[in-house]
Amino acid sequence: MKWLVLLGFILVSGCSSFVTKPAIEVREVRLSGIDREGVGVDFMLAVTNPNSYSLKLTGYRYNLFVSALPLASGDNHEVIEFKGNAETDVSLPVRISFRDLLKILRHRSDPEHIPYQLTAGFELDTPVGAISIPVSKSGTLAIPAKYRPDQFLKLFE
Repeated sequence: MKWLVLLGFILVSGCSSFVTKPAIEVREVRLSGIDREGVGVDFMLAVTNPNSYSLKLTGYRYNLFVSALPLASGDNHEVIEFKGNAETDVSLPVRISFRDLLKILRHRSDPEHIPYQLTAGFELDTPVGAISIPVSKSGTLAIPAKYRPDQFLKLFE
């Protein structure tokens, strides 16, 4: 009986070695819109599946920190297929309220270089079962000049 359990454990743990985890890269951070409530930002990701077979994203969770301030979090359960030996573009939309945007600008005076950190967990369905891929990316954001507070103040001069 012990041998059977040991053999089962070896087979299950060995199956995960058949799946090479995809590489996830932040390609671009772009402003997607502005309205009364706040600003929409899209993190454009490139997901490279090095396997010869497709993998399916079944969902993800994320946390976004800007200037070391926790800014946004969320999840999505949209199914996206990552074809084998191919790169797939994925948009991760984030909503930032004006109140939070002002906190960022007060905390960081340079609107050209605002540091961010994106942490996420991607849930994938593979031929050998479900796996989770942690993602942690950091970089800098630039607020477009036309959306900076000093531009709005010029309207009232």
